[in-house]
Amino acid sequence: MTTRGTTRRSFLQTALAGGAFGTAYLAIGSNMMARAAGPITIGHQAELTGGFSSWGYWHDKAAQKAAAMINEGGGIAGRELNLVTEDTESNPATGARKLRSLIQRNQAAFITGSVHSGVMLASIPVATEMKTVYFSCGEATEATGEKGSRYAFRTGNDTYTLSGSGAPWAYENLGKNWTMIFPDYAWGHSHHQEHKRVIEGLGGTVNDPIAVPLDARDLVPYLAKIPEETEVLFSVFFGALSVAFYTQAKSMGLGDKMKMYSVAGTIEAISPEDIDGAAEGVYFLENFPRPLAAKDDEPHATFNKIMEIDDVDARERDSDRVMAKSHAWQPWENLFLLKAAIEASGWQDKSDDQGVIEYLEGAKMENSLQHAQGEKLLRAEDHSGILDNYISQVQGGKFEVIKRIPKEEIAENLPPRYDFTKEAL
Repeated sequence: MTTRGTTRRSFLQTALAGGAFGTAYLAIGSNMMARAAGPITIGHQAELTGGFSSWGYWHDKAAQKAAAMINEGGGIAGRELNLVTEDTESNPATGARKLRSLIQRNQAAFITGSVHSGVMLASIPVATEMKTVYFSCGEATEATGEKGSRYAFRTGNDTYTLSGSGAPWAYENLGKNWTMIFPDYAWGHSHHQEHKRVIEGLGGTVNDPIAVPLDARDLVPYLAKIPEETEVLFSVFFGALSVAFYTQAKSMGLGDKMKMYSVAGTIEAISPEDIDGAAEGVYFLENFPRPLAAKDDEPHATFNKIMEIDDVDARERDSDRVMAKSHAWQPWENLFLLKAAIEASGWQDKSDDQGVIEYLEGAKMENSLQHAQGEKLLRAEDHSGILDNYISQVQGGKFEVIKRIPKEEIAENLPPRYDFTKEAL
């Protein structure tokens, strides 16, 4: 078990540097802690080690910063937030076991969960069995679809919304004959299924999928399978596999033969400058654009200061790390949303969970420091986040946003396919 804390002094040095948003929030309920009825424990599944550790670092940092800000502002309904973090080791079996420990041993009342789709899908049945609200951070549609439940929520995107919001633009602007290459696990297969549905529905052609083993390092045999007629090469990888994909695809000249399109997860925690231009010209669908200029407002600017990243490349100021920005905002926002749900519903203990769940179903979040990614809706029926997305392209080693896809358009074009509100608690 890993438990981390942030001191009052260290937090104030970052939050107060954020200006009005930080100081205004700290003033809320500043005298409430004295009336505390004991801490509220929220568990956090984070990939601190293993294949997703470059993302997990940022998920952990975001959650710790949010917990510190909440406690400096008076806690949750006057009670201290006790954030307990467990390392999933980027392994589904380990993650599910650690989740059970968070709930049973640490008495976690709520969970902000894994960004690893395999861990996430292994964890939702455990959380449902133990009647514990669980926030997914991974993208496999099944988490708020066929494997979801009344207890499972996701403030971020899933592969259903990512494909439905970005793929039509890519089809019209990049090409109509697609080949998809992806890692051979839940996230990759979910992206393939959803993007294939969209492209074929638009009248396009999707060639045979190319699934790459997670332990592969030489991708040339897989890249060699890409048909000559391919106009758009859609890829989803992460970490070392992403670096291998982009560098080896460049060495084969694939970017000169076809357009390359992906989602932000493929280049999360990676700077295009650090891979010698291998991602130059690639199009990505983001949900929290890397440069501040693409969403130039006070919540975004202050969030960057608190997370200690620069405003162009999202690089940590005292290290070479690049923030996993299109995903790591979720633990931050999940904690603030849980705070709002607990306080609005009058929650005191687990017997009051129904009120929290009913608050979350259809919850609206305003653009603010607490929800710095932007205004969004947690759709009641399928418990999915509906939020703005952005088409970006790597130009000169930097991300340039070329189109914003508004959440209203996404909500209109992508109706819910499940209704969990009908499930009994």
